Amino acid sequence: MVENSPEIKQFIRERSSMFWYIREDAKENISLDVLVEFILNYGDANDVRELFKLLGVKKVAEIFYKNTSGLRCNYFPRTKHFFNLYFQRNAR
Repeated sequence: MVENSPEIKQFIRERSSMFWYIREDAKENISLDVLVEFILNYGDANDVRELFKLLGVKKVAEIFYKNTSGLRCNYFPRTKHFFNLYFQRNAR
């Protein structure tokens, strides 16, 4: 189990409904992989901006690329395309 920082836990609590299938007592300690995937797939611009503030654009890009490089990918095709272009430009 992952132990997230208080800031990340608060961020998750504020967006609790986005993680509807995860038990309430487990939500605050989801992995950063799951957090990034859900925010990029389902979040709005403010959610993404806040995620970048918490983790940094380079860390989010690292997690994104790690999870989109294999055969299995849980990102929506449009989301994957958009953030691939975004990170190529902004996370060097």
